[in-house]
Amino acid sequence: MSCIIRNIRSFTKRATYLRCASSKLHTFTEYGNGLVPQSLDNKSKRFLEATATTQFRFYSPDVIKPKPTVEEIKDRVLRVVASYDKVTADKLTLDSHFINDLGLDSLDHVEVIMAMEDEFGFEIPDMDAERLLRPADIVRYVADKEDIYE
Repeated sequence: MSCIIRNIRSFTKRATYLRCASSKLHTFTEYGNGLVPQSLDNKSKRFLEATATTQFRFYSPDVIKPKPTVEEIKDRVLRVVASYDKVTADKLTLDSHFINDLGLDSLDHVEVIMAMEDEFGFEIPDMDAERLLRPADIVRYVADKEDIYE
């Protein structure tokens, strides 16, 4: 196995001669970001240059996360708000007002919104954040952002 790895390393570092199944000897050289056969014409080399500098992103179904349900969003919102040190868990419900019921001030409200941004991975504009005064409002906002409708 180490012999194969050593051969691969030497292949990627300099021009190498490979013997194919047809017993022909092909020469490979470094060109752009990779190794190409020396026998390529200019059109093929230009194509390789163009594709070597272009980034492609492929998504597979295993990598794409499924959209969260409304119940999952509710649980995450309540967990984030409950983890805030100035909120008592016995007063916390989906309909409790941050300022009137939970006793938070405007700076605490901003910190809760910032924690929601970190939890869900997107930025909440200030104009929208001013209207999110209850956990239920945040759940509805996140569900709209994630295209989840009840």
